Amino acid sequence: MPSPSESSVRRLKGGVAQPNAPDVNSAQARASNRANRKRESDIDRALVTQAQQGDTAAFQQLVERHQRRAFAIAVGMVRDENDAREIVQEAFLRVFKSLDRFKGSSAFFTWLYRIVTNLSIDHMRRPARREAELFDNPQVADDADNFPFVSRIDGANPMDVVRRKQIAASIQAALAALPPYHRAVIIMREVEGMSYDQMATAMGVSKGTIMSRLFHARQKLQRALADCYRENMGHEPKGRGKANKFKQRGRS
Repeated sequence: MPSPSESSVRRLKGGVAQPNAPDVNSAQARASNRANRKRESDIDRALVTQAQQGDTAAFQQLVERHQRRAFAIAVGMVRDENDAREIVQEAFLRVFKSLDRFKGSSAFFTWLYRIVTNLSIDHMRRPARREAELFDNPQVADDADNFPFVSRIDGANPMDVVRRKQIAASIQAALAALPPYHRAVIIMREVEGMSYDQMATAMGVSKGTIMSRLFHARQKLQRALADCYRENMGHEPKGRGKANKFKQRGRS
């Protein structure tokens, strides 16, 4: 269901505009998300303090709390599970070695994700990187169930399964063609649901730069997927013009 726009209908009580129920629910959801983020950040901060004092169990808890999301970002960028595991291990090793210098000016997870992102980008820039293997690896390119953009279809017929895997492969190919920084913002925003501020801190750039990168990354993805759709279906997807309008004024 689309979120209500600013021009949504208001109820008037006693001459004072009152928000619609969806507006109230949306505000409550945002407040709840902020509270959850603060609570998680407070837990991390306490664990970091304990780890800085030599508590190895506290550091292990930090690893357990963030390794899944760190891996999701790494594998989304490098498109290889083994490489992603090595990147995450290296990231946590660097965190451990530098933990005494962490002052808490930003959230722990944004510091960690910045390290993961930089390591992933460095990996993608290596001359010896074998791009062809990104699409030959059955664990990544052929298994749509492991790809976060494509919904699972339980009990689907064979044609649905084939179509779903074709969509997943098309998205993966489009992602692989993106520049490293564009791929990073797509993964952070669309897969991990990070806020613009969190992404800006993690990548060490301004919020405006993040929004610009995300806008251009979405444009490139849409063009690539439209080309794929046209090749397979013989025409462009319906509503592409509407999607463009939404993209220009919407979430990006």
